[in-house]
Amino acid sequence: MKSDRTLCPSARENSPDSVIFGIAAGTVEEPRVAYLPEIQPVTAEILALAQPVTPTEVFRFAASCAEKECVHFDGKDCRLAHRVAQGLAEVTDTLPPCRIR
Repeated sequence: MKSDRTLCPSARENSPDSVIFGIAAGTVEEPRVAYLPEIQPVTAEILALAQPVTPTEVFRFAASCAEKECVHFDGKDCRLAHRVAQGLAEVTDTLPPCRIR
């Protein structure tokens, strides 16, 4: 994966250069993501840990932003990231650098 590319948090496990950045946590009513300290490569061994459910029910994946190939990209920004951010309560006023939108 090119280290200068922005990552999309809406990827699937079979996306080119897909990585795992979190684990599904919380409840159906209040879903959460437990973020990993470091992104992990997608491997068959890791995906097998999700069985008997699908990997997307357990893991959160990111891959390089598809930009103009994606319906969420407006030519400059990711509208999906903006919509998600609008719906979340602010919990901090500073964030560490992060390549995942």
